[in-house]
Amino acid sequence: MSKIWFITGANRGFGLEIAKAALVAGDRVVATGRDVAALQDAYAAYADAVLCLPLDVSREADAVHAVEQAVARFGRIDVLVNNAGYGQLGLFEAIGADDIERQFATNVFGLMHVTRAVLPVMRRQRDGHVINIASVGGFRGFDVAAVYCATKFAVDGFSASLAPELAGFNIRVTVVEPGFFRTDFLDASSVRYGTRTIADYAALPRPPLSTYEAYNHRQPGDPAKLGRAFVELAAMPTPPLHFVAGSDALGMARETFGQRLAEVEAHAALSASLDRDDA
Repeated sequence: MSKIWFITGANRGFGLEIAKAALVAGDRVVATGRDVAALQDAYAAYADAVLCLPLDVSREADAVHAVEQAVARFGRIDVLVNNAGYGQLGLFEAIGADDIERQFATNVFGLMHVTRAVLPVMRRQRDGHVINIASVGGFRGFDVAAVYCATKFAVDGFSASLAPELAGFNIRVTVVEPGFFRTDFLDASSVRYGTRTIADYAALPRPPLSTYEAYNHRQPGDPAKLGRAFVELAAMPTPPLHFVAGSDALGMARETFGQRLAEVEAHAALSASLDRDDA
């Protein structure tokens, strides 16, 4: 049975590759993004199988309207892919409050706006799959990426907490944590950097921003393969809550969670000693 996908940020990168993989599988797609003309160009070859809709996820009313149009056209939404987002990099102190709030408005609150708009549809259906794209930066920190990682940790925590709330309606939740993939994520058109200069940090040993810039379009991950993996995840009767994507992500997950467990055990006696004596 073909599925109806609702994908945010679908004009390029992960969103485009996920949509293309779903279409190849015989499904239909609601492709959303801020630039509807770019969407129409990207999906011109797919005719009635794709509905292109304007959507700025940071505006809740946009999300509600787009979902209403999607249901009016296709009758249901089977898979929601919350992909829209961008990277705010730079030293935490070099990033202004407005830029931090803008990062959360898209990466976290925007994702929540769209999810809130779609869930009533899935509850009526008693079926659905919410797939949220986080990052390896959602389970481990990276230098000069504190703000971006904070948003992705939020997406990870939101997804893990949302899943048990929706389980009774047969709505599955998966949070995908990709490593570094060859997309436009590190291009100037997507990533943003802090604008403040703080001389005190210059003497500290830390990877410069040029490390990320030099890595652009040299990442190991293949976005087309990730798109096909999303189709596989959507077809699973019991998909994972967490899915790390890419060999680098797999290595980082093993290292990070191994270190975390070792840290927990190293201080287990102090942790256990904090219960009330009469507990």
